[in-house]
Amino acid sequence: MALILRFQLLLLALLAFPGQTSAETLRIGATSAPPISQPDGNGRLDRILDEAFRRAGLEARFVTLPSERSLREADAGMLDGDNNRVAGLEATYSNLVRVSESNMNYEFMAFAASSNVRVESWADLERLSVGHIVGWKIVEENLRAASVTKVATAEELFRLLAGGRVDVVIYHRLGGEHYVNTLGLQGVRPLEPPLAVRPMYLYLNRRHEALAEPLAQALRAMKADGRHAALLAGERPAP
Repeated sequence: MALILRFQLLLLALLAFPGQTSAETLRIGATSAPPISQPDGNGRLDRILDEAFRRAGLEARFVTLPSERSLREADAGMLDGDNNRVAGLEATYSNLVRVSESNMNYEFMAFAASSNVRVESWADLERLSVGHIVGWKIVEENLRAASVTKVATAEELFRLLAGGRVDVVIYHRLGGEHYVNTLGLQGVRPLEPPLAVRPMYLYLNRRHEALAEPLAQALRAMKADGRHAALLAGERPAP
């Protein structure tokens, strides 16, 4: 009798709340790139995407991987997406679908330790030794240099520069300034103007194509109500 009563109560609860189901959780590849993306999920972009997913009725779980591996696993369907890439990758990675609203803009900068180095365009790098992150497609497509050193992480990249092993490194402005400060790299500076300014996008594996527009709408709404700007500036969500 008690078992029947418990079953009846469960049935009544389900009937009373028919729309309450657990949100779909997507595993999104992310490269460790403070202050934008962090392994603990507290990077500025992590917070932006976490809220965008919630507004779309979804959940995101960020999986920290090297840049190139994250992209390949998203394309292969081992991950559900990749968090922050330039436009146009769907031409090469045919299983990826780009969310049409951008996450943010990246200023791709050359950073130098020597005051004698001048860089104003990609062409100025041809005579220099250059370091960059493996898997950054905009760099791989545009860079022509005297020598190129590729590394997996931003910390490796800036230690390479500080150690005098390359003339310049290429990274985005916000992240580069973070590493210059946290590593205490005296004299390292971004060289103006930026090599490129590009909007950055979330990509989903094609099996989630139907979710791209709800996520784009959520990002647009966050920009309209000021939430996007607040999180990008470093504001933390309320506990």
